[in-house]
Amino acid sequence: MPPHPAARPGVDILGVDELDRLITRSWFLEFAYSPWERGYADSLGPARRQEFLAARFAAKEAVVKAIGRGAGRAIAPRHIEIGRRADGSPVVRLLGRAADHAATTGIGSVAVSIAHKKGVAIAVAIAHPLLE
Repeated sequence: MPPHPAARPGVDILGVDELDRLITRSWFLEFAYSPWERGYADSLGPARRQEFLAARFAAKEAVVKAIGRGAGRAIAPRHIEIGRRADGSPVVRLLGRAADHAATTGIGSVAVSIAHKKGVAIAVAIAHPLLE
């Protein structure tokens, strides 16, 4: 397994309204979000749901940049789940092809931070190498 270089950052920013046209497409939610993310979003009110989905999408984009697999390179957004710890902070779970990529490139974990304000969501991710 080739070692992953030092920690790598990824960042993404998204206007909450940019997701409006996408989430109306029947295939998009299943393509972009894990079952847990869809279920959690469905438990929220309309405005908070939109904000949650936009922030999670920005986080997924930041993660694919941090792991070196930009969009369209065999990792669907649903392969990156942005869950919640007990304290409410986000946690990254790599699934399917994203997990396979991490295992073969020496990525041990990915941390993410999400913020949203006045219709804009931003996320920063850092991929950390496996500890020897």
